[in-house]
Amino acid sequence: MAWFELENASEVPSPSLLIFADRVRENLARMVTIAGGPERLRPHVKTHKLPQIVRLSIELGITRFKCATLAEAEMLAKARAPDVLLAYQPVGPNVQRLKALFDAHPETRFSCLLDDAPSALALSSAFADSERALGVWLDVDVGMNRTGVADPEVAQALYALLVELPGLFVRGLHAYDGHVQARDLTERTAQANAAFARLDALADELKRAGFPVEARVIGGSPSFKIHAQHGGVELGPGTTVLWDHGYGTNFPDLEFLPAALVLTRVVSKPTDNRLCLDLGYKAIGSEGPPPRVQLRRRRPTRDGELADRGAWARAARGEVLKALVARLT
Repeated sequence: MAWFELENASEVPSPSLLIFADRVRENLARMVTIAGGPERLRPHVKTHKLPQIVRLSIELGITRFKCATLAEAEMLAKARAPDVLLAYQPVGPNVQRLKALFDAHPETRFSCLLDDAPSALALSSAFADSERALGVWLDVDVGMNRTGVADPEVAQALYALLVELPGLFVRGLHAYDGHVQARDLTERTAQANAAFARLDALADELKRAGFPVEARVIGGSPSFKIHAQHGGVELGPGTTVLWDHGYGTNFPDLEFLPAALVLTRVVSKPTDNRLCLDLGYKAIGSEGPPPRVQLRRRRPTRDGELADRGAWARAARGEVLKALVARLT
């Protein structure tokens, strides 16, 4: 039986997201091996958003996590994640929302990113009277040109402010290198190392100035194995947990297993060479270029997995197919 086949496919409504737990466990174990230990990992949960996967991670000794939204932070806290980094700078009403979450889950060590003084002052004001300090990380732009401080002098001045603000505890430096996407491993390694060098230089400058730098968080999935070669960093891959067709094609050096599929059915076959699946934009995001999925058939083909165009023409109404998503976000 192929890994993507189900014994109870007839009972599963479509479209449905399928998570293969044994493959998730294997991917998590590979992440731990690459990192050199679970204590070096701070995996991003934005790809899966599932407490079940968080618990599997904790079983392997992973205690630090990263997330993109307050909803994900709450999910992590409810899953008893010990350490949660909200990987953006809360502004407006989200400051009080973070404070409420912080107060509701004293067993979780929360932290967030900062890259400007007004936001830091607003957070300090909200947390100044708390019994516990909110952890903060200085967000550093290492070439992606999205968030973070790029100028080392500005970064050092802001770090000095963060150290002094009541209600806040400076954890260290954070950098996301989402621009590191080269398919060629040599080129990608050069990109990742250039990003790391900027973060490392700032950390050295801060230490020479007498500031504490508890930790550094860097990277995503494409740069994961590269940054794992550097000591003293926490690694933040995310897609590696479930993997997808796009990353598997573009980064063949990252040997992870596809662990998620979307089950779909043929809902209409108006002609012999046309199929309509219940797998539209409400099931599969449209932000990436076609093809957005790779289909697997219930009945094995000669290569055991992928079917050719003629095989798809033979698919019947109601037949179950599995879609390997090109990009999980």
